[in-house]
Amino acid sequence: MDLQACTETIRTKVGDNSGLNATLKFDCGSDGVVFVDATATPNTVSNENTDASCTITISLENLSALLTGELNPMNGFMMGKLKVAGDMGVAMRLQTVV
Repeated sequence: MDLQACTETIRTKVGDNSGLNATLKFDCGSDGVVFVDATATPNTVSNENTDASCTITISLENLSALLTGELNPMNGFMMGKLKVAGDMGVAMRLQTVV
């Protein structure tokens, strides 16, 4: 799955009101970013590289696996496939979305 497909999948999963009540960024390094602004309704998802209350650093391949259910978020964190910076509470709430 490329970055645009991941962005569309996240947009669908987040919907209009994800309940995250925060900003979140998936940083895929040189492949780009997916930014989720869930502070207002409707929630927005874009590819702009903006500061977020929680940043998840993950490869595009692992993000794709996360979105398709092949990678469990907690297992991915424990195995070092994703790193969380900022508000860990946002990352914990993310499990209900992805």
